[in-house]
Amino acid sequence: MIIGITGTNGSGKGAVGEYLVARHGFSRYTARTVILDELRARHLPLNRENMREVANSLRKEHGAAYVIERLYDMAKGETNVVMESVRTIGEAEFLKSKGAVIIAVDAECKIRYERVANKETDEKTVTYEDFCLVEDREMASSDPWDMNVYGVMQLADERINNNGTLSDLMMEVDQALMTLKSKKPA
Repeated sequence: MIIGITGTNGSGKGAVGEYLVARHGFSRYTARTVILDELRARHLPLNRENMREVANSLRKEHGAAYVIERLYDMAKGETNVVMESVRTIGEAEFLKSKGAVIIAVDAECKIRYERVANKETDEKTVTYEDFCLVEDREMASSDPWDMNVYGVMQLADERINNNGTLSDLMMEVDQALMTLKSKKPA
């Protein structure tokens, strides 16, 4: 089974991916890895804004699904794979064309902000207002190579609301996985 993970910033996409690896034996591939490698190759600072700009540049040059296509190529031959973060409609459509399912992860904005603010990242010093502005920019671009998290979430096969504890999240993931497996043709 191939699972694409999408969702809002700080919603728990990484925690879902880590849990699928630890509990269910999935292999995990992240868009972040591809994008950070490109930032390093371009000798650019490793921060969220540069990640967004480079990802968009790659998609504009190579196609709207480019980042996820790279992950798909890396995962060739593996049975259970989770790929995060699906950010464009083209990426979601590419995965679905390969038989993948999409799980969307979301949480209340204040909760997500607190999670991001407590992480050791360049976003640690971002104000809540700036966090909301960045999110608005990433949620629904009409450019095919730019982020459209809202649009991708609408294409999701399952949706997880992560407003609770890590234990709650794990139960939600298990439930989503059972539902997805029950929908798959035998």
